[in-house]
Amino acid sequence: MSNVENKVALVTRANNGSEFINCQRVQAVYWRKPINKAIAFLSCIAIASPLAATAQTPPESQSRRERGNQVINKLSGGAGQPVLEGLRQDFPFLADAIVDYSLGEVWSRSELDDRTRQLATVAAFAAQGNLPQLKIHAGYALRLGVTQNELKEIVYLTTVTAGFPRAIDAAQALREVFAAQSSSPRTTK
Repeated sequence: MSNVENKVALVTRANNGSEFINCQRVQAVYWRKPINKAIAFLSCIAIASPLAATAQTPPESQSRRERGNQVINKLSGGAGQPVLEGLRQDFPFLADAIVDYSLGEVWSRSELDDRTRQLATVAAFAAQGNLPQLKIHAGYALRLGVTQNELKEIVYLTTVTAGFPRAIDAAQALREVFAAQSSSPRTTK
């Protein structure tokens, strides 16, 4: 009898030149002996380890947490993020993951400027129908210099990418953001 083991390491190169390790499942036949499973696993690691070391890594001078905290301070103008702080109370592991990965690893990249990143984020949340996050990021976008008309254009684009119901919901959410912005006192930094 044979046992099926499905591990092989494949390396793909992304458009930005960084390397990703992807252990995809490919069918290979092995005998029942546990040593063959160990050999297959170690082979995957032996192929992947040197390649992972050559992948692009962020500067060692700052931790992901430090970069993530800098991003949230920049986006919020130093006001912090109430939703994130609320998560920190009951779900600290989730708050840490958001700061470390989402902000410290992804948002801290320099390939997109902050305005463009916010426009893309608002568009994604509008298409998903994720209105609470859309409101947060629309506020950040306005703070970073995106105009109300640009955000309205995102809603109009959403009619094509996600349909009129999602666009209508996004428009209502943006109306709330615009109203809150016009009623709050301006702060300068």
